[in-house]
Amino acid sequence: MSRHNQDLASAFSAEQDRTDRLEKQLAGVFDPEGVSSGVLPSVFRVRAGNFTGTAFSVGKKATGNQANLFTNYHVVAETWTDGGRRVSLERGNTRINATIVKVDKAKDLALLRANQKIVSLGTSTTQVKPGQPIVVVGAPLGLDDSVTTGVISAYRPNDADGPTIQFDAPINPGNSGGPVVNANEQVVGVATAKAKDAEGIGLAIPIKTACETFAVC
Repeated sequence: MSRHNQDLASAFSAEQDRTDRLEKQLAGVFDPEGVSSGVLPSVFRVRAGNFTGTAFSVGKKATGNQANLFTNYHVVAETWTDGGRRVSLERGNTRINATIVKVDKAKDLALLRANQKIVSLGTSTTQVKPGQPIVVVGAPLGLDDSVTTGVISAYRPNDADGPTIQFDAPINPGNSGGPVVNANEQVVGVATAKAKDAEGIGLAIPIKTACETFAVC
């Protein structure tokens, strides 16, 4: 096959994939593979001292060749309290230095900034509802590019620690700070914790809380 024909075949294949994906979206079909492929390039394992978690690029307010990323405060707490500000973003063979810019201990949130452009994820402006399908992306036990799926179990606006999203997708240590994403590839929450001695109870901070806290979305 000539190079020209190969290029045409590749272009056709890419267009077919795009068409199939759009058809699924229009039909209301949840496509975890499609959502994951769109989200994964924006999600990193974050290494802060001896602790690892997850961080993701978000918002459109980064200047120049920079990126803003969200994670949980408890992921970077040891580094922050020791006076350090440097963390590492890791994905496969990629290593990017980042800085802890701001934290909110009470909300368990931290804002990181990298001096490198990273495709940012969009954020949802609507409140989640029970039963909505979601994908959770992160680095459980340090295993980057890990994906789990599930549904929103409940939205709890009156929790003592602030509004909380409950979901049933499996998460583990290392998922902290990762995005909880809806069928439209929009972040709805920041994965934060799982219930001890229970299965299928994960908790996330609504993305609205994170965006309002750091004003970068």
